[in-house]
Amino acid sequence: MTAYRHLAINEVEDVAVVHFRNRRIVEDLNIQELGQELFQLVETDQRKKLVLNFSSVDFLSSAALGKLITLDKKVKAHNGALKLCCIRPEIFEVFKITKLDRLFDIRKDEADALAAF
Repeated sequence: MTAYRHLAINEVEDVAVVHFRNRRIVEDLNIQELGQELFQLVETDQRKKLVLNFSSVDFLSSAALGKLITLDKKVKAHNGALKLCCIRPEIFEVFKITKLDRLFDIRKDEADALAAF
């Protein structure tokens, strides 16, 4: 399996649980690299079930949201499923304002996200 700079991946049965190494996902270069790593999980590593755990993320820029939307499309194109969990209330508010809470399957915690598969 590939080494990732911005992500920590745990295997839970056939689900890749992704934790973010950066607390603030705001810098353009980091967001580009993060996007490539997330896309690689789907396109290269052939992961069909992903849980993105945001428990360590304090801030997320709009550019990062764009990467998540692209990731969702890629996962669906590979007949996979994407779940998000452990999103802080202030970040979840951004998902609500942008109506992305309707696009993404957002769960309260990791156990709930895993159970949803």
